[in-house]
Amino acid sequence: MAAKQNKPSKWKIFTAGIIRENPVLRLVLGCCSALAVTTTVSGAVGMALSMTFVLVGSNIVISALRKVIPDKVHLPCYIVVIATFVTVVEMVVHAYVPDLYSALGVFLPLIVVNCIILGRAEMFACKNTVVDSALDGLGMGCGYLLTMFLMSSIREIIGSGSWMGIQLLPESLDKFSLMNPCIWVERKLNKPIERKTCGEVLLEDQAKQAAAAEGGAEQ
Repeated sequence: MAAKQNKPSKWKIFTAGIIRENPVLRLVLGCCSALAVTTTVSGAVGMALSMTFVLVGSNIVISALRKVIPDKVHLPCYIVVIATFVTVVEMVVHAYVPDLYSALGVFLPLIVVNCIILGRAEMFACKNTVVDSALDGLGMGCGYLLTMFLMSSIREIIGSGSWMGIQLLPESLDKFSLMNPCIWVERKLNKPIERKTCGEVLLEDQAKQAAAAEGGAEQ
């Protein structure tokens, strides 16, 4: 009874990956692909949807086979399961969305070794039921999707002045000028760094030692 009471609800399992355990912002996993494909919103969303499909599918299969997979070879088995779903995604994207396939490049097949998917397989799917594992994968995928969407939106607007093909900033605008407010705020919030040479630091130490010696002599 105590184990059932301590078990989190289905809603908590689903929402954990969106905020509390966001794979990119909180767990800092999958950052390489997140930084590489977020130059455009379309590429970032395509990558996130592919990741979500692989996450949910691999979590379900690994959870269903958790009592069958031997402990000594569990990691190779997980990679085989994940690689199967990645191959399906790669073939579908290549056949129906060739532009997205070209944009994602090598990062699409590299989903096989993505830390997010392997981490959830090792930390959650192999220890929980199929339903909970599916919810965990879906929640992590949604958190990854939201993060990728926000990052790509900011980078595309600042980088090219457009958002999903819609021109928001004039082409004549100097994009680096958008950084001026950030620099101004940073300088207001942080004190300037005081830089000293080694000689100045040494002289200050000697002055402090002399003052301390004088104080001791007076006492």
